[in-house]
Amino acid sequence: MYRILVADDEESLRYLITETLKIDEKFDIYEAEDGEEALKMVDKYKPDLILLDIMMPKLTGYELAGILKDREYKPKIVILTAKSQKSDIEKGMKLGVDHYLTKPFSPIELLDLIEKIVNS
Repeated sequence: MYRILVADDEESLRYLITETLKIDEKFDIYEAEDGEEALKMVDKYKPDLILLDIMMPKLTGYELAGILKDREYKPKIVILTAKSQKSDIEKGMKLGVDHYLTKPFSPIELLDLIEKIVNS
């Protein structure tokens, strides 16, 4: 099984993503509603991939990516955000994220990206 953590403070978006991912039975899906909870979930479940929002309470997606960048265990990270400025994307890439997907995105686009990551 491939472990995926969905970290976003928008419950409706987490629901959409997790329901989309449940179509494929090879994923174990975990959810976090803020950055601190996401960090605890990373430590507990060691996800292979994190779908990470930037603007979250307690720890932002940037802060969480920065913490994970300095660890031995490094999951793949896909930033999912409405922040689409070139400077935002560059900041994420400097923190070692693997992909940057701007909202709104289609569920098919997300699934295609995840399949690409899983199969790489």
